Amino acid sequence: MQSAMTIGGLTTLIQLFPVFGFGMGVPTVMGVAFAYMPILTTIGMQYGISAIFGAQLVAAFASIFIGMFIGKIRKFFPPIVCGTVVLAIGLSLYNTAINYFGGGSAAQAAGTFGSPQFWILALVTLAVTLACSLFGKGYIKVSGMIIGVGVGVGYVVALIMGGIIDFTPVADAAIVSAPIPLHFGLEFHPDAIIIMILMYIVQAVQTIGDVSSTTMGGFGRDAKDTELGGAIKGQGICGMIGALIGGLPTDPFSQNVGLICTTKVVAKRVFVIVSAIMLLAGFCPKLMSLIATVPQPVLGGATITVFAAITLSGIQLISEQPLNYRNRMIVGISLALGVGIAGASEILQFMPQLAQNIFGSSLVVAFIVCFVLNLIVPEDDSED
Repeated sequence: MQSAMTIGGLTTLIQLFPVFGFGMGVPTVMGVAFAYMPILTTIGMQYGISAIFGAQLVAAFASIFIGMFIGKIRKFFPPIVCGTVVLAIGLSLYNTAINYFGGGSAAQAAGTFGSPQFWILALVTLAVTLACSLFGKGYIKVSGMIIGVGVGVGYVVALIMGGIIDFTPVADAAIVSAPIPLHFGLEFHPDAIIIMILMYIVQAVQTIGDVSSTTMGGFGRDAKDTELGGAIKGQGICGMIGALIGGLPTDPFSQNVGLICTTKVVAKRVFVIVSAIMLLAGFCPKLMSLIATVPQPVLGGATITVFAAITLSGIQLISEQPLNYRNRMIVGISLALGVGIAGASEILQFMPQLAQNIFGSSLVVAFIVCFVLNLIVPEDDSED
C-alpha cells in the first residue's frame, strides 16, 4: 500500500513536469492500474510476487521504446483497436469485483464466501455510490466512491455488524517508514516477461485514449505526439522504479480523466498538491494499514462501478468509428476468442506451458486478434 501511494505520487509529478522527454506535461492523476490485475494475478499465482516485479522491470524498459516511436506506430492503434482492448479489460475485471462481493479469498478459505452480511455490505455500498453519482450535485456527485467506502456508509455498516474489521494491523504498524528497495526481490521468467510486455503495449493503447480525452476535455485540442510519447515513456520509467520499491504499474485512471473533463480543472498546482498528499501517505504505514482494513465486500460494491466505467469507455472508443460489418466483426471475433479462451482455459492444455501462460489471458488474445484483423481486413468506409 505504501509503495502504491509512493509510485502514484511520483508518476503524477513526472507526468506533470517532464524530464528529458519522460512525462507528458499534461495534468493528470496517476495510480496503480486495475487493468494489469488479471495479468499480475496469473503471474503471482504461478511464480510469486518477485516474478511480477522482475517482469515489470523488463517490460517497463520495453515500454520506453514504444513511447519513443509512438508517432510512427500510432496509426496502427485506431479507436477500434483501443476500444476493443479497453472493453476486454473491463470485462476481465468483473470476476474480481464479484469475488470481492462475496468476501474475497479469505472468506472462501473460511467457508463464509457469499454470506448474507457480505451481500448486505456490497449492495449498500453500491447503492450509496450510485445514488451520489446519479442524484448528487457538486462535491457529492464526484465523491460517491469516498462516501460509499472510505468516510462513509459501507465502512460504518461493517463496523456496526462487528467481527468483520480487524484493527490489529493498524495498532502494530509504525507511524513513519519508507518503502524498502527490493523488499520483494526480483525473478525473471520468460513467459511472465512476454505477458507483461504485451500488457504494457495494451496499456500504451489505453494511455493514448486517456491522454487524448484529457487534452480534448480539458484544453479543447487533440493530443500531440510528444505528449502521447512522453506519457508512455513516463509510465515506463516509473514502472522500472516501481519494480524496485514494490510499486505496481500505473496509468492515468479513466475516472480521473473523467473528472478533469467534467470540472475543467487543469491548474498544475492542484495536481502538485495531490502528488504531495500521495507521497506523504506513502510514508505513513498506519494510514495505509487503516485503508487496508476496508472489507472486501465494501470494495466490491464500489469497484463494480469503476469496472463498469472502464467497460463503457471501451464501448465509447469503439463507437468513434462506424459500426459497419467490418468493424463489428473485428470487435466481436476479438472478444469472442479472448473471453472464450480465458473462460475455457483447458482448451490450451496440449500447448507448451509458455503458450498456455501467454494465451490464457483474455486481454492478450483480444489484443492480438484485434490488432492483426485490423491490419489484414480491407478497409470499409460504409456507414453503420
